[in-house]
Amino acid sequence: MKSPPFGPLDLARSPFILFWEITRACALACRHCRATAMPRMAPDQLNHEESLRLIDEIARLDPKMLVLTGGDPMMRPDLLDLIRHAHGSHGIHTSLSPSATPLLLRTDFHELKSAGVQRMSLSLDGANRPSHDDFRGVSHTFDRTLQAVEKAHQADIPVQINTTIHRGNIHELEDFADLMFQLRPAMWSVFLIVPTGRAAMEDLPEPEEVEWMLERLYQIAKEAPFDVKTTEAHHYRRVVVQHERSADRVVRRAPPGIRDGRGVAFISHTGDISPSGFLPIVAGNVRHDSLCEVYRNHPLFVNLRDHDRLKGKCGQCEFRTLCGGSRSRALSVHGDVFAQDPLCSYQPKLASLN
Repeated sequence: MKSPPFGPLDLARSPFILFWEITRACALACRHCRATAMPRMAPDQLNHEESLRLIDEIARLDPKMLVLTGGDPMMRPDLLDLIRHAHGSHGIHTSLSPSATPLLLRTDFHELKSAGVQRMSLSLDGANRPSHDDFRGVSHTFDRTLQAVEKAHQADIPVQINTTIHRGNIHELEDFADLMFQLRPAMWSVFLIVPTGRAAMEDLPEPEEVEWMLERLYQIAKEAPFDVKTTEAHHYRRVVVQHERSADRVVRRAPPGIRDGRGVAFISHTGDISPSGFLPIVAGNVRHDSLCEVYRNHPLFVNLRDHDRLKGKCGQCEFRTLCGGSRSRALSVHGDVFAQDPLCSYQPKLASLN
């Protein structure tokens, strides 16, 4: 199932995708966890009434997609109410990103579909049982993920499979691809690790390994019956354009240049507004700030949308408006949100795409 193209979008006014961490509670202990999730819900997370009001403002911001994430969003007892309010009341394209736990498998997926879930993203971070379960910190999560994929198929919920690539599993890429062909997702999203939360610097692969991975993803995508995209590996767009000299395949899924703060925004379980969940700079809080105002006019977001602020190779690169590098990884590694992406091996040609 291929995704349709999206029309023009003013990224300075509305994000392409908005992530809302509706809780930080989660039963897993994943090695890469951005949220450093906890076993119980935090007492200061947005309550039911605050959450409904937030959805009203999200509708005014008008993102193309809203992703309910965590932690594990399944641990919110009012989850179905939130989904119904987002999709049923406001028509927001709503996706769900649950953890593969017994709680998820006990859930009626048809009820999730009826409530308004239009896509479900599930994680496979190892191409086999030992690799995945070790990364997720809990046994049986590999098998539970496969069961959840099948339940989603049965309920006619399109599935996105997210794979975190790091130093320890980048060699499994071919096995991951084989698994995707078996599982038939609508999309395979490959996330290039950012050293935040539980992830560490030693988890980063070498830039040359990343370049090999991006080249292989391009070849895989040409043959796959599913879409392939990357997260925090924006240089994949450059690889596609280098091969095709056209951005057609890149923009089929999202407008070019999408990155932290530029087409992406994140709301934490306590209402903090950030450019992404991997760029933990707080620009406001929905309890006392306007989400629309923060996204459109806060200096952090405005500056992140300015390609001329990029430094190092990213600032000199002819692909900077298409790619722009990972601002999250630049901050984590270099301490500067505008520094060059440390996992890009490309040497800019200092020439225009045209």
